[in-house]
Amino acid sequence: MMSAELYLNLLKKALTNTIFTPEPTRDDSPRFLYKFIEHYIKGSAVTMLPMARLDNIQNCIADVVERQVPGDLIETGVWRGGAVIFMRAVLKAYGITDRRVWVADSFAGLPEPDAVLFPIEAKFHNAPLVREVYENFAVDLEAVKKNFASYGLLDDSVRFLRGWFKDTLPTAPIERLAVMRLDGDFYESTADALAGLYDKLSVGGYVIIDDYGEDGWNYCNRAVDEFREARQIADPLVRVDDKCCYWQRTN
Repeated sequence: MMSAELYLNLLKKALTNTIFTPEPTRDDSPRFLYKFIEHYIKGSAVTMLPMARLDNIQNCIADVVERQVPGDLIETGVWRGGAVIFMRAVLKAYGITDRRVWVADSFAGLPEPDAVLFPIEAKFHNAPLVREVYENFAVDLEAVKKNFASYGLLDDSVRFLRGWFKDTLPTAPIERLAVMRLDGDFYESTADALAGLYDKLSVGGYVIIDDYGEDGWNYCNRAVDEFREARQIADPLVRVDDKCCYWQRTN
């Protein structure tokens, strides 16, 4: 396994563009925003995730593989594809051939939030920073496929679901999931992903919520809290960092 770990550690640095430069220190300062844009948006990084969140993905996959929790892996909201590329790499490094990686995205950017129901999301979505600099986080399907291929990880075990989550996830041909990573940013994207996928998550599997702590510009945490309350989910939320959390399904 030493060679697998060396490969995955190097891949994490390649995907985050941190082989020769450190990842920006995360805080709420304007300086961090500038560094974030220069490093991730304008740079060659294929994911915006900090290293701790890639470690979390690896740890969750390693655990379900070791305990033989059945199911595939999915990310909803993939940007340039870095996190799902890493998911595929972990399976390959561990010699796992009976699980798929599902790549779910509109491949056209974030949906337009309802300004009445979700005012801070609407304000964020229509800000010049998001429209002009982030380009609404829109990365087309062919670009994501090209990124998979660049790392030698585009194969039949990678499946793409293009469209809004409310349309694609309820009818997706997924039998079971072992790890589901939700990175849809907004309330409705998060709620739609939970509604469409959670019943397919095996007991012992993981739900990772990338934006749970981002309450300054979205309502992701509200969508999660309402879903957990409605479903009477008492499994503890565990922090990956101050913005990301996960839980392990126990029943």
